[in-house]
Amino acid sequence: MLVFYSDVYVLPLPEGHKFPITKYRRVRNGLAAEGIIKPHEFYLSEPVEPDIVKLAHAPHYVDSIIDGTVGTMIMRRIGFPWTRELVVRSFTIVGGAIASAEEALESGVAGNLAGGTHHALRDAGEGFCVFNDLAVVVQYLFAQGLVRRVAIVDLDVHQGNGTAAILGGREDVYLLSVHGAKNYPHRKVPSTVDVDVPDNTEDAEYLAIVERELAKVIAWKPDIILYQAGVDPLKEDTLGRLSLSMRGLAERDRKVFEACKSKGIPLSIAMGGGYAKPVELTVEAHIQTYRVLREVYGSQ
Repeated sequence: MLVFYSDVYVLPLPEGHKFPITKYRRVRNGLAAEGIIKPHEFYLSEPVEPDIVKLAHAPHYVDSIIDGTVGTMIMRRIGFPWTRELVVRSFTIVGGAIASAEEALESGVAGNLAGGTHHALRDAGEGFCVFNDLAVVVQYLFAQGLVRRVAIVDLDVHQGNGTAAILGGREDVYLLSVHGAKNYPHRKVPSTVDVDVPDNTEDAEYLAIVERELAKVIAWKPDIILYQAGVDPLKEDTLGRLSLSMRGLAERDRKVFEACKSKGIPLSIAMGGGYAKPVELTVEAHIQTYRVLREVYGSQ
């Protein structure tokens, strides 16, 4: 089981910035400390070439991110200051996502300890998302002739508006988004299936929704599932508005993993969001995803 990571995922941010950027290294270190992921299973994410990112994004937008001419309003919507480190990080996250998907097609399962940047649109970023790694991966897999049908199961608490804007309407892509009805983004772009979950929804109701909709995805018989495993449905999440317990999140992940494994569908995991206070809760939730993954897939 290979997991892709790079220290450039931890972006230097101004003091007091609200994004929990340290979670990436903490999750990586936690997985290693617990022995959930063995040393030889961590692989270094490498940045991709701009032309690959341009499979899903407008060339002028990609070029503006590279040379720093991107508009002030776009950077404000993204929520990070433009820096050379941000450029490297953004291309490396996409590199890790592509490597994870290719490995999943080869061995059955893999993960990227970042990504799930589902708010990035074709010609702009927003919501802490510069490039949409999910959309780039889909376009890359098609361009390489590696797949004919791809499903994205997006269980982050925020709707994947950017992914839907780039990939929506395609017959060869199934987009499932289960998200908070009243949460960001306020203008949601239609996926294949969108489930608007009411505020304060708890484990039982949420898990019933996931089980119902996941069965439809599996029945569609995708060649690979990209799983956006955001942990922000957690009750303690400051941007979540749902009321899942840590155990509920574990059962959510288990349903996805068992469904994929039982049907032999390759699975690539993107980290997604998490904004709990204290940040240790978010870190533990992300680690738990891989703990459950190991329970389901064993030494694979």
